[in-house]
Amino acid sequence: MTESRLDYIALLQQQVSKNTTKLLDVCAEEDHEESAQSSRLTLPTLCSVPRNLTISPGLGGAALTPQLTEGVRRILFGGTFHVFNYEWKKSVFRFRETHSEFSYALHTDRCGARAVQMAVQARIIKHLLFGSDGRTLHSLTQVGQRDQEKALAAALADSLWLAGDDVSATVTLVTEDYCITPHLDYKLDHVTERLQLFTFTQKEDVTRFILEHIQCFTEEGSHGVILFIYSLVCSRSVHRLREDLDCPTSHLLYRSLGNFVCRQALVNLLLTGRASPHVFNGTVCCGDDGRALERPLQGVMTRCDVGYLHWSREEMDARRLPQVGSMLKTPLFPVWLCCINRSFSVAFSPTRSLLSDWKVEHLFTLLYYGGQHAQSSSARITVDTHSHHWEAPVRQTDGDPEKHFPSLDMTIRTKWAGAAISWNGTTPFY
Repeated sequence: MTESRLDYIALLQQQVSKNTTKLLDVCAEEDHEESAQSSRLTLPTLCSVPRNLTISPGLGGAALTPQLTEGVRRILFGGTFHVFNYEWKKSVFRFRETHSEFSYALHTDRCGARAVQMAVQARIIKHLLFGSDGRTLHSLTQVGQRDQEKALAAALADSLWLAGDDVSATVTLVTEDYCITPHLDYKLDHVTERLQLFTFTQKEDVTRFILEHIQCFTEEGSHGVILFIYSLVCSRSVHRLREDLDCPTSHLLYRSLGNFVCRQALVNLLLTGRASPHVFNGTVCCGDDGRALERPLQGVMTRCDVGYLHWSREEMDARRLPQVGSMLKTPLFPVWLCCINRSFSVAFSPTRSLLSDWKVEHLFTLLYYGGQHAQSSSARITVDTHSHHWEAPVRQTDGDPEKHFPSLDMTIRTKWAGAAISWNGTTPFY
Protein backbone atom coordinates (compact mmCIF):
# COMPACT_ATOMS: atom_id res chain seq x y z
CA MET A 1 0.00 0.00 0.00
CA THR A 2 1.37 3.42 -0.94
CA GLU A 3 2.49 5.92 1.67
CA SER A 4 -0.06 8.46 0.39
CA ARG A 5 -2.86 5.93 0.94
CA LEU A 6 -1.73 5.30 4.52
CA ASP A 7 -1.56 9.04 5.17
CA TYR A 8 -5.09 9.41 3.76
CA ILE A 9 -6.51 6.76 6.08
CA ALA A 10 -4.67 8.25 9.05
CA LEU A 11 -6.27 11.61 8.25
CA LEU A 12 -9.74 10.04 8.18
CA GLN A 13 -9.17 8.34 11.51
CA GLN A 14 -8.04 11.62 13.04
CA GLN A 15 -11.15 13.38 11.74
CA VAL A 16 -13.47 10.69 13.08
CA SER A 17 -11.86 10.74 16.54
CA LYS A 18 -12.48 14.48 16.78
CA ASN A 19 -16.19 14.02 15.88
CA THR A 20 -16.02 16.63 13.15
CA THR A 21 -19.29 17.37 11.45
CA LYS A 22 -17.91 17.77 7.94
CA LEU A 23 -15.96 14.71 6.86
CA LEU A 24 -14.46 14.26 3.42
CA ASP A 25 -16.93 12.29 1.33
CA VAL A 26 -14.82 9.39 0.12
CA CYS A 27 -17.77 7.76 -1.60
CA ALA A 28 -18.47 10.67 -3.98
CA GLU A 29 -16.25 9.40 -6.79
CA GLU A 30 -17.98 5.98 -6.93
CA ASP A 31 -21.42 7.53 -6.75
CA HIS A 32 -20.44 9.85 -9.60
CA GLU A 33 -19.73 6.83 -11.79
CA GLU A 34 -23.03 5.14 -10.90
CA SER A 35 -25.25 8.16 -11.49
CA ALA A 36 -24.77 10.87 -14.07
CA GLN A 37 -27.09 13.06 -12.07
CA SER A 38 -24.80 12.97 -9.05
CA SER A 39 -22.10 14.80 -10.98
CA ARG A 40 -24.20 17.96 -10.76
CA LEU A 41 -24.64 17.77 -6.97
CA THR A 42 -22.44 19.08 -4.21
CA LEU A 43 -20.86 16.71 -1.69
CA PRO A 44 -23.13 17.62 1.23
CA THR A 45 -26.21 16.99 -0.93
CA LEU A 46 -24.87 13.66 -2.09
CA CYS A 47 -23.89 11.87 1.11
CA SER A 48 -24.39 13.91 4.26
CA VAL A 49 -27.57 14.04 6.32
CA PRO A 50 -28.85 17.58 6.95
CA ARG A 51 -28.34 18.71 10.53
CA ASN A 52 -32.07 19.17 11.14
CA LEU A 53 -32.58 15.46 10.38
CA THR A 54 -29.99 14.22 12.87
CA ILE A 55 -30.77 13.51 16.50
CA SER A 56 -28.94 14.41 19.66
CA PRO A 57 -26.59 11.75 21.10
CA GLY A 58 -28.37 12.37 24.40
CA LEU A 59 -31.75 11.12 23.17
CA GLY A 60 -31.11 7.76 24.83
CA GLY A 61 -30.17 5.44 22.00
CA ALA A 62 -27.30 2.96 21.88
CA ALA A 63 -24.52 3.42 19.36
CA LEU A 64 -23.71 0.65 16.91
CA THR A 65 -20.67 -1.33 17.94
CA PRO A 66 -17.95 -2.01 15.34
CA GLN A 67 -18.92 -5.69 15.39
CA LEU A 68 -22.59 -4.96 14.75
CA THR A 69 -21.75 -2.46 12.02
CA GLU A 70 -19.67 -5.02 10.17
CA GLY A 71 -22.33 -7.68 10.68
CA VAL A 72 -25.03 -5.43 9.24
CA ARG A 73 -22.88 -4.60 6.22
CA ARG A 74 -22.13 -8.28 5.58
CA ILE A 75 -25.74 -9.42 5.90
CA LEU A 76 -26.81 -6.69 3.48
CA PHE A 77 -24.00 -6.69 0.91
CA GLY A 78 -21.86 -9.74 1.63
CA GLY A 79 -18.90 -7.56 2.64
CA THR A 80 -17.87 -4.39 4.48
CA PHE A 81 -16.49 -2.44 1.53
CA HIS A 82 -19.85 -2.01 -0.24
CA VAL A 83 -22.10 0.97 0.45
CA PHE A 84 -25.49 2.14 -0.80
CA ASN A 85 -25.15 4.22 -3.96
CA TYR A 86 -26.63 7.60 -4.81
CA GLU A 87 -30.00 6.23 -5.95
CA TRP A 88 -30.55 4.48 -2.62
CA LYS A 89 -29.32 7.47 -0.61
CA LYS A 90 -31.87 9.80 -2.12
CA SER A 91 -34.78 7.37 -1.58
CA VAL A 92 -37.28 8.33 1.11
CA PHE A 93 -40.94 7.65 1.95
CA ARG A 94 -42.58 10.69 0.39
CA PHE A 95 -46.31 10.86 -0.29
CA ARG A 96 -47.97 12.34 -3.32
CA GLU A 97 -50.24 15.37 -3.02
CA THR A 98 -52.73 15.36 -0.14
CA HIS A 99 -56.49 15.33 -0.81
CA SER A 100 -55.98 13.99 -4.33
CA GLU A 101 -56.54 10.79 -6.32
CA PHE A 102 -53.22 9.51 -5.01
CA SER A 103 -53.14 11.00 -1.53
CA TYR A 104 -52.65 7.45 -0.22
CA ALA A 105 -49.68 6.77 -2.51
CA LEU A 106 -45.93 7.07 -2.15
CA HIS A 107 -43.57 8.44 -4.77
CA THR A 108 -41.36 5.55 -5.84
CA ASP A 109 -37.88 5.29 -7.28
CA ARG A 110 -36.61 3.12 -10.10
CA CYS A 111 -33.70 1.69 -8.14
CA GLY A 112 -33.72 -1.29 -5.80
CA ALA A 113 -35.40 0.83 -3.13
CA ARG A 114 -38.69 0.58 -5.02
CA ALA A 115 -39.34 -2.91 -3.63
CA VAL A 116 -39.03 -1.53 -0.10
CA GLN A 117 -41.22 1.49 -0.83
CA MET A 118 -43.94 -0.64 -2.40
CA ALA A 119 -43.94 -3.16 0.46
CA VAL A 120 -44.47 -0.24 2.84
CA GLN A 121 -47.09 1.14 0.43
CA ALA A 122 -49.10 -2.07 0.77
CA ARG A 123 -49.28 -1.68 4.54
CA ILE A 124 -50.10 2.02 4.26
CA ILE A 125 -53.15 1.07 2.19
CA LYS A 126 -54.04 -1.61 4.74
CA HIS A 127 -54.04 0.94 7.55
CA LEU A 128 -55.97 3.57 5.59
CA LEU A 129 -58.64 1.13 4.37
CA PHE A 130 -58.98 -1.22 7.31
CA GLY A 131 -57.64 0.71 10.29
CA SER A 132 -59.60 1.75 13.34
CA ASP A 133 -60.93 4.77 11.43
CA GLY A 134 -62.96 2.46 9.19
CA ARG A 135 -62.21 4.40 6.04
CA THR A 136 -64.14 3.90 2.83
CA LEU A 137 -62.70 3.85 -0.67
CA HIS A 138 -63.86 7.41 -1.29
CA SER A 139 -61.90 8.70 1.69
CA LEU A 140 -58.61 7.44 0.22
CA THR A 141 -58.77 10.54 -1.95
CA GLN A 142 -59.21 12.73 1.12
CA VAL A 143 -56.10 11.77 3.07
CA GLY A 144 -54.38 14.72 4.73
CA GLN A 145 -50.76 15.10 5.79
CA ARG A 146 -51.30 13.92 9.37
CA ASP A 147 -53.20 10.86 8.12
CA GLN A 148 -50.33 10.11 5.76
CA GLU A 149 -47.77 10.36 8.55
CA LYS A 150 -49.79 8.15 10.91
CA ALA A 151 -50.30 5.49 8.23
CA LEU A 152 -46.59 5.52 7.35
CA ALA A 153 -45.52 5.24 10.98
CA ALA A 154 -47.93 2.33 11.51
CA ALA A 155 -46.75 0.60 8.33
CA LEU A 156 -43.07 0.88 9.27
CA ALA A 157 -43.81 -0.31 12.81
CA ASP A 158 -45.70 -3.34 11.46
CA SER A 159 -42.66 -4.60 9.56
CA LEU A 160 -40.23 -3.92 12.40
CA TRP A 161 -42.45 -5.60 14.98
CA LEU A 162 -42.82 -8.69 12.79
CA ALA A 163 -39.05 -8.82 12.33
CA GLY A 164 -38.69 -8.76 16.12
CA ASP A 165 -40.99 -11.80 16.45
CA ASP A 166 -43.78 -9.69 17.98
CA VAL A 167 -41.60 -9.17 21.05
CA SER A 168 -39.49 -6.11 20.28
CA ALA A 169 -38.43 -3.74 17.52
CA THR A 170 -35.45 -1.49 16.90
CA VAL A 171 -35.46 1.89 15.16
CA THR A 172 -32.20 3.35 13.84
CA LEU A 173 -31.70 7.10 13.50
CA VAL A 174 -28.68 9.21 12.56
CA THR A 175 -26.89 11.13 15.29
CA GLU A 176 -24.47 14.03 14.94
CA ASP A 177 -21.48 12.10 16.31
CA TYR A 178 -19.41 9.34 14.75
CA CYS A 179 -19.09 6.16 16.77
CA ILE A 180 -16.75 4.08 14.63
CA THR A 181 -13.19 4.50 13.47
CA PRO A 182 -12.64 3.19 9.94
CA HIS A 183 -10.08 0.52 9.10
CA LEU A 184 -8.55 -0.77 5.89
CA ASP A 185 -11.33 -3.26 5.08
CA TYR A 186 -14.22 -0.93 5.87
CA LYS A 187 -15.62 1.86 3.70
CA LEU A 188 -17.25 4.88 5.32
CA ASP A 189 -20.70 5.92 4.13
CA HIS A 190 -21.26 8.59 6.85
CA VAL A 191 -24.63 7.11 7.82
CA THR A 192 -23.87 3.68 9.26
CA GLU A 193 -21.10 5.09 11.45
CA ARG A 194 -23.50 7.58 13.05
CA LEU A 195 -26.46 5.32 13.83
CA GLN A 196 -28.17 5.17 17.21
CA LEU A 197 -30.38 2.20 18.10
CA PHE A 198 -33.70 2.61 19.94
CA THR A 199 -35.27 -0.68 21.05
CA PHE A 200 -38.86 -1.03 22.28
CA THR A 201 -40.83 -3.88 23.80
CA GLN A 202 -44.30 -2.45 23.09
CA LYS A 203 -45.54 -2.00 19.53
CA GLU A 204 -47.42 1.17 20.41
CA ASP A 205 -44.14 2.72 21.58
CA VAL A 206 -42.47 1.85 18.27
CA THR A 207 -45.25 3.51 16.28
CA ARG A 208 -45.23 6.59 18.52
CA PHE A 209 -41.44 6.98 18.32
CA ILE A 210 -41.43 6.71 14.51
CA LEU A 211 -44.25 9.24 14.26
CA GLU A 212 -42.34 11.66 16.50
CA HIS A 213 -39.33 11.36 14.16
CA ILE A 214 -41.23 10.87 10.92
CA GLN A 215 -39.14 13.52 9.12
CA CYS A 216 -36.14 11.20 9.46
CA PHE A 217 -37.85 8.85 7.00
CA THR A 218 -39.63 11.33 4.71
CA GLU A 219 -37.52 14.44 4.22
CA GLU A 220 -35.11 14.89 1.32
CA GLY A 221 -31.58 14.00 2.35
CA SER A 222 -32.65 11.82 5.28
CA HIS A 223 -31.78 8.47 3.59
CA GLY A 224 -35.16 7.34 4.93
CA VAL A 225 -35.34 4.00 3.07
CA ILE A 226 -31.81 3.08 4.15
CA LEU A 227 -32.67 3.91 7.78
CA PHE A 228 -35.70 1.64 7.57
CA ILE A 229 -33.59 -1.20 6.11
CA TYR A 230 -31.09 -0.83 8.96
CA SER A 231 -33.97 -0.80 11.46
CA LEU A 232 -35.36 -3.96 9.90
CA VAL A 233 -32.02 -5.78 10.07
CA CYS A 234 -31.41 -4.72 13.68
CA SER A 235 -34.94 -5.69 14.69
CA ARG A 236 -34.46 -9.17 13.26
CA SER A 237 -30.77 -9.34 14.37
CA VAL A 238 -27.87 -10.45 12.20
CA HIS A 239 -27.78 -13.81 13.97
CA ARG A 240 -31.39 -14.67 13.21
CA LEU A 241 -31.05 -13.43 9.63
CA ARG A 242 -28.19 -15.85 9.08
CA GLU A 243 -30.41 -18.64 10.36
CA ASP A 244 -33.22 -17.56 8.03
CA LEU A 245 -31.09 -17.68 4.89
CA ASP A 246 -30.12 -20.74 2.90
CA CYS A 247 -26.43 -21.46 2.35
CA PRO A 248 -26.50 -20.19 -1.28
CA THR A 249 -28.17 -16.98 -0.11
CA SER A 250 -25.80 -15.32 2.34
CA HIS A 251 -26.92 -11.69 2.09
CA LEU A 252 -30.04 -9.65 1.31
CA LEU A 253 -28.97 -7.48 -1.64
CA TYR A 254 -27.30 -8.32 -4.92
CA ARG A 255 -25.76 -6.15 -7.60
CA SER A 256 -27.55 -5.82 -10.94
CA LEU A 257 -26.67 -3.29 -13.65
CA GLY A 258 -24.66 -1.18 -11.21
CA ASN A 259 -27.36 -1.05 -8.55
CA PHE A 260 -28.17 -3.06 -5.43
CA VAL A 261 -31.44 -4.99 -5.75
CA CYS A 262 -33.51 -6.75 -3.10
CA ARG A 263 -33.35 -10.54 -3.02
CA GLN A 264 -36.55 -12.47 -2.37
CA ALA A 265 -35.31 -13.00 1.19
CA LEU A 266 -35.47 -9.24 1.85
CA VAL A 267 -38.93 -8.98 0.29
CA ASN A 268 -40.10 -11.82 2.55
CA LEU A 269 -38.48 -10.12 5.54
CA LEU A 270 -40.51 -6.99 4.77
CA LEU A 271 -43.75 -8.95 4.48
CA THR A 272 -43.41 -11.74 7.03
CA GLY A 273 -40.67 -10.72 9.46
CA ARG A 274 -38.47 -13.67 8.39
CA ALA A 275 -35.86 -13.58 5.62
CA SER A 276 -36.90 -16.88 4.08
CA PRO A 277 -35.42 -17.08 0.57
CA HIS A 278 -38.42 -18.89 -0.97
CA VAL A 279 -42.11 -18.16 -1.56
CA PHE A 280 -43.64 -21.62 -1.09
CA ASN A 281 -45.37 -22.68 2.13
CA GLY A 282 -43.40 -24.30 4.94
CA THR A 283 -40.11 -26.18 4.63
CA VAL A 284 -38.93 -28.44 1.81
CA CYS A 285 -36.70 -31.26 3.05
CA CYS A 286 -36.35 -33.32 -0.14
CA GLY A 287 -35.27 -32.49 -3.67
CA ASP A 288 -37.06 -33.31 -6.92
CA ASP A 289 -35.33 -36.69 -6.89
CA GLY A 290 -36.83 -37.55 -3.51
CA ARG A 291 -33.52 -37.46 -1.69
CA ALA A 292 -33.12 -35.55 1.55
CA LEU A 293 -31.51 -32.14 1.13
CA GLU A 294 -28.34 -31.37 3.04
CA ARG A 295 -30.09 -28.27 4.37
CA PRO A 296 -33.90 -27.85 4.18
CA LEU A 297 -35.23 -24.99 2.08
CA GLN A 298 -37.07 -22.37 4.15
CA GLY A 299 -40.36 -21.03 2.83
CA VAL A 300 -43.13 -18.93 4.38
CA MET A 301 -44.47 -20.29 7.66
CA THR A 302 -47.45 -18.07 8.48
CA ARG A 303 -50.21 -16.15 6.75
CA CYS A 304 -49.33 -12.47 6.27
CA ASP A 305 -51.37 -9.34 6.84
CA VAL A 306 -50.64 -8.21 3.25
CA GLY A 307 -49.99 -10.61 0.41
CA TYR A 308 -47.59 -11.18 -2.46
CA LEU A 309 -48.11 -12.10 -6.11
CA HIS A 310 -45.36 -12.84 -8.61
CA TRP A 311 -45.27 -13.21 -12.40
CA SER A 312 -42.62 -12.77 -15.06
CA ARG A 313 -42.78 -13.44 -18.79
CA GLU A 314 -39.09 -14.22 -18.83
CA GLU A 315 -39.38 -16.75 -16.00
CA MET A 316 -42.53 -18.21 -17.53
CA ASP A 317 -40.83 -18.74 -20.89
CA ALA A 318 -37.87 -20.38 -19.14
CA ARG A 319 -40.21 -22.43 -16.95
CA ARG A 320 -38.64 -20.95 -13.84
CA LEU A 321 -41.67 -19.11 -12.48
CA PRO A 322 -41.76 -19.63 -8.69
CA GLN A 323 -45.03 -20.96 -7.30
CA VAL A 324 -46.12 -18.59 -4.56
CA GLY A 325 -47.77 -20.44 -1.68
CA SER A 326 -51.14 -19.73 -0.13
CA MET A 327 -49.54 -18.11 2.93
CA LEU A 328 -48.53 -15.18 0.69
CA LYS A 329 -51.32 -15.33 -1.91
CA THR A 330 -54.13 -15.32 0.69
CA PRO A 331 -53.32 -12.62 3.25
CA LEU A 332 -55.45 -11.38 6.13
CA PHE A 333 -56.30 -8.18 4.23
CA PRO A 334 -57.01 -7.86 0.48
CA VAL A 335 -53.80 -5.98 -0.34
CA TRP A 336 -51.02 -7.52 -2.44
CA LEU A 337 -47.47 -6.47 -3.21
CA CYS A 338 -46.99 -7.49 -6.85
CA CYS A 339 -43.68 -8.33 -8.49
CA ILE A 340 -44.38 -8.19 -12.22
CA ASN A 341 -41.49 -8.59 -14.64
CA ARG A 342 -39.14 -7.63 -11.77
CA SER A 343 -40.97 -4.35 -11.08
CA PHE A 344 -43.00 -3.79 -7.91
CA SER A 345 -46.54 -2.41 -7.56
CA VAL A 346 -49.65 -2.86 -5.39
CA ALA A 347 -53.14 -4.26 -6.03
CA PHE A 348 -55.90 -4.00 -3.46
CA SER A 349 -59.63 -4.23 -2.81
CA PRO A 350 -61.70 -2.09 -0.43
CA THR A 351 -63.86 -5.15 0.35
CA ARG A 352 -62.30 -7.03 3.25
CA SER A 353 -64.70 -9.98 2.89
CA LEU A 354 -63.09 -10.76 -0.47
CA LEU A 355 -60.80 -13.21 1.31
CA SER A 356 -63.44 -14.83 3.51
CA ASP A 357 -66.63 -15.01 1.41
CA TRP A 358 -66.50 -17.20 -1.71
CA LYS A 359 -69.55 -15.46 -3.13
CA VAL A 360 -67.71 -12.11 -3.15
CA GLU A 361 -64.89 -13.75 -5.11
CA HIS A 362 -67.21 -14.47 -8.03
CA LEU A 363 -67.10 -10.86 -9.21
CA PHE A 364 -65.08 -8.07 -7.61
CA THR A 365 -62.95 -5.01 -8.30
CA LEU A 366 -59.25 -4.55 -7.69
CA LEU A 367 -57.50 -1.21 -7.69
CA TYR A 368 -53.95 -1.04 -8.95
CA TYR A 369 -51.16 1.44 -8.23
CA GLY A 370 -48.06 0.90 -10.36
CA GLY A 371 -45.97 3.67 -8.85
CA GLN A 372 -45.32 5.36 -12.19
CA HIS A 373 -45.42 9.14 -12.15
CA ALA A 374 -47.44 9.05 -15.37
CA GLN A 375 -50.29 7.13 -13.74
CA SER A 376 -53.04 9.69 -13.16
CA SER A 377 -55.59 7.51 -11.36
CA SER A 378 -55.89 4.12 -9.71
CA ALA A 379 -56.68 1.51 -12.34
CA ARG A 380 -60.02 -0.21 -11.61
CA ILE A 381 -59.96 -3.81 -12.74
CA THR A 382 -62.97 -6.12 -12.63
CA VAL A 383 -62.19 -9.78 -11.92
CA ASP A 384 -64.75 -12.42 -12.86
CA THR A 385 -63.84 -15.85 -11.47
CA HIS A 386 -67.19 -17.46 -12.28
CA SER A 387 -67.30 -17.44 -16.09
CA HIS A 388 -63.85 -18.92 -16.81
CA HIS A 389 -63.89 -17.76 -20.42
CA TRP A 390 -60.69 -15.74 -20.66
CA GLU A 391 -58.81 -18.24 -22.86
CA ALA A 392 -61.61 -18.88 -25.37
CA PRO A 393 -61.03 -15.92 -27.78
CA VAL A 394 -57.33 -16.72 -27.96
CA ARG A 395 -57.82 -20.40 -28.61
CA GLN A 396 -59.97 -19.47 -31.57
CA THR A 397 -56.97 -17.66 -33.07
CA ASP A 398 -53.54 -19.07 -32.35
CA GLY A 399 -50.62 -19.14 -30.00
CA ASP A 400 -50.04 -19.22 -26.28
CA PRO A 401 -52.83 -17.31 -24.46
CA GLU A 402 -50.34 -16.04 -21.87
CA LYS A 403 -48.67 -13.94 -24.60
CA HIS A 404 -51.90 -12.21 -25.57
CA PHE A 405 -52.77 -10.66 -22.20
CA PRO A 406 -51.24 -7.88 -20.06
CA SER A 407 -48.73 -9.00 -17.45
CA LEU A 408 -50.98 -7.70 -14.67
CA ASP A 409 -53.79 -9.97 -15.88
CA MET A 410 -51.49 -12.97 -15.70
CA THR A 411 -50.31 -11.93 -12.24
CA ILE A 412 -53.90 -11.77 -10.97
CA ARG A 413 -54.52 -15.23 -12.42
CA THR A 414 -51.78 -16.71 -10.27
CA LYS A 415 -54.24 -16.12 -7.42
CA TRP A 416 -57.56 -16.55 -9.29
CA ALA A 417 -56.81 -19.12 -11.97
CA GLY A 418 -58.86 -18.77 -15.14
CA ALA A 419 -60.43 -15.44 -14.17
CA ALA A 420 -61.78 -13.10 -16.84
CA ILE A 421 -60.38 -9.61 -16.33
CA SER A 422 -61.69 -6.26 -17.57
CA TRP A 423 -59.86 -2.93 -17.40
CA ASN A 424 -63.23 -1.14 -17.72
CA GLY A 425 -62.34 0.98 -20.71
CA THR A 426 -58.83 1.87 -19.58
CA THR A 427 -56.04 0.87 -21.96
CA PRO A 428 -53.94 -1.75 -20.14
CA PHE A 429 -50.62 -0.23 -19.26
CA TYR A 430 -49.04 -3.24 -17.57
